[in-house]
Amino acid sequence: MTTKEASAGSSLIVRAPLGGVLMGLANLVPGISGGTMLLATGVYTQFVEAIAEVTTLRFRARSLALLAMIGLAALATIVLLAGPIKGLVVDYRWVMYAIFIGLTFGGIPVVRRMLGGFTPRVFLGLVMGAVIMVGLAVMNWAGIGGASSSGTGLLFVAGLLGASAMVLPGISGAYMLLILGQYEPILDALHALKGGEVSGTLAVVAPVGIGVVAGIVGVSNLIRWALVRHEDLTLGFLLGLLIGSVVGIFPFQRPIEVDSTLMEVYAPTVGQAAAAVGLAVVGFGLTALIDRMGGQSTT
Repeated sequence: MTTKEASAGSSLIVRAPLGGVLMGLANLVPGISGGTMLLATGVYTQFVEAIAEVTTLRFRARSLALLAMIGLAALATIVLLAGPIKGLVVDYRWVMYAIFIGLTFGGIPVVRRMLGGFTPRVFLGLVMGAVIMVGLAVMNWAGIGGASSSGTGLLFVAGLLGASAMVLPGISGAYMLLILGQYEPILDALHALKGGEVSGTLAVVAPVGIGVVAGIVGVSNLIRWALVRHEDLTLGFLLGLLIGSVVGIFPFQRPIEVDSTLMEVYAPTVGQAAAAVGLAVVGFGLTALIDRMGGQSTT
């Protein structure tokens, strides 16, 4: 093993579990993307490559270990924190969003290093990604969506779309669940499952889980293909998603009482604004620390 390979391996040991934890947290918070957190921690392309390898029956120890570290950390975070995170998002949305804005901005230097230089195709991809994220933010504030019933088919679709968005940086899986009206039922089921209520929750968790697997496999292979065929355009697009995603997680927004999917922006107090900036700085510093601990390697 070369020195470079050893450094990359030690980098992943640090980055992968932390990326998994942040991915799990992100997928519990509407407006935050799990893929964004993997980009921010510098393991996104390795994650996509590993998924693509496994689904084409190529089993490398490095890829399997990476998926295990990310997957187990994300799963444990989701199961253990589904209840508390739901409460924090409801009661302290601006605090959570401010921290995640900092984490997201902290990932920009990581993606920038992957790009090398800015070309017209990179810029085109960046603009496309940013426009999509601004559009989704406008949809959020306009309250588009809001189904309220749950069935096996709808739960499968929720898992499929949620996981697809989870893998694609900048697009929130939890927001897709919110649009479909399945956010609270799924989090309630996960919280109940943690408490040992198995029989009543499997009808919710099982179809969602199958949809999640299908979504992750499909989108990961699509992203891998795009990175191989159109790397500069794809990386620019991912950077645009990353930058544009902060619009949708503006801290000072809240659901309107008559419709929990309809958001309104409000003016913060001076103290809230100052605290939000401080929390964002903390989030940025955490991503930078992860980057430094991982040896600043994205390969």
